[in-house]
Parts: sequence; structure tokens; C-alpha cells
Amino acid sequence: MKPVRSLPLLVGRKPVLEALEQGVAIEKIFLLRTATGADINTIKQIARAQNIPVSQVPVEKLDYLTKVQHQGIVAWTSLLNYVELQAGISYVVEKGEVPLFLLLDGITDVRNVGAIARSALCCGAQGIILPTSHAASLTEDAIKTSAGALRKILLCRIPSVSQAMDVLRLNGIQILGTQMKGSVPVYESDLTIPSAIVMGAEDTGISKDVLKRADQLIRIPMVTNFDSLNVSVAAGMILYEALRQRILTK
Repeated sequence: MKPVRSLPLLVGRKPVLEALEQGVAIEKIFLLRTATGADINTIKQIARAQNIPVSQVPVEKLDYLTKVQHQGIVAWTSLLNYVELQAGISYVVEKGEVPLFLLLDGITDVRNVGAIARSALCCGAQGIILPTSHAASLTEDAIKTSAGALRKILLCRIPSVSQAMDVLRLNGIQILGTQMKGSVPVYESDLTIPSAIVMGAEDTGISKDVLKRADQLIRIPMVTNFDSLNVSVAAGMILYEALRQRILTK
């Protein structure tokens, strides 16, 4: 079986380090669990500073990704550009717009991320926040599913959902967790003010930290007790309600 290459590869310590130092956009780094050395330490430090996901893997994973001598490290270069969350928020505010962001909490299906981006762009959301852990890598499939929206919307990468909530709150942006049993129907929540909507993984939903710290837990009323909506469909419905409210207030 040939290795799967979802994104262009960088292979070896020097190529990866040089790319990081030159500011090449990196989607993800795969690092051998036992890899050591000065170059490895420097790569880890830069990746941490740039919010680049680093996955520690066995040698079999690296051998699957490439047949080239990898020296314990392989990186996917990115097809997209990322910005820091604070920079993204500042950009939106400086344009005179009311922030509307989506925070993806544990969503790993690239097609769902692509579909969410498409709805987000159509409904006026300015950015999507992607934690570096437990998140989908934005491959060609994600871009294709988004119909190119991922190239036109702000993509903000940050180490964790918790840190994202801290930054959002410091900027006066309300945090709305989505849950089937949320206490507030989406149409009763004020989406005309600066808002970040947290969408959780389909199997586990939003994390406990979001449940504890969200300003509101919102729900989409349904006429049956069916388990749930697909996360990208749910995101589209909530985003449309935000668009409806914001249009009515103009």
C-alpha cells in the first residue's frame, strides 16, 4: 500500500526546521516518540510558539507517510494560512464589524469542518477557531467540501479550547455552548452582540470546560426526540439565526 499524502510533505530535521524558521505554513508535524537532539528541541519550541500541532508517533506511522529517510520527523505543509486568535479578533473589530466566531471543540471530520466553513462564510461569521489538539487537519478534502470558503475566512489556531475561551472573554465576546439539552433556545439568545459559538464533536459533544464556563448553553428545538443533528447542519442553523438577528437590527 502506498502512503497517503493528504498534504505536501517535508521530510527530515533540517527541511522541517528551515521551513519553520522561514515562516512556511505548516499544518501538522509528526515526530517520532523517541526523537531527541538540539534540532528536535528547537522544532518543538517553534511549533509551540506558532500553534502548530505536533503528534508524537511510532516509527511505523512515519514509514507509512514516506519511504524517504525521515530522521524521526515528517511535516505536512499547509494549503491554508492561519492567524493568531487575538490578531483575528482585532482585525474584525478594526473593520467595524461585530465579531462572530465558531470555536470547534473536538471536531475531527474534515468534511464537517469544510461544511461548517461554507455556512459560516455565507452567514457572515468572520472566523473559525481551531485548537491544535483533537482537531481535523485541513486537507484538500476539507477545502473542497467548503467550496473554497476555508480560503476566504479567518482561521485562528490556538493550543486549546480553554485558552481560546480566555482570549474571547478578554475581548468581551460571549461564549455560547451548543447542547441538545441547552437551557436557551437559539432564537432566544442574543446573537447580535460579539459572539463565539462552540460546536462539539458528534460523539461526545462540547467538553466539560465549555459546559462549566460558557455564558449560555443554547439548543436547537426539535419536534422529535431523535438523537441529534449532524454538527455541520446544526452549525448552519445556528449561523442562519445569527444572520437573521443581525439583519433585523440594521
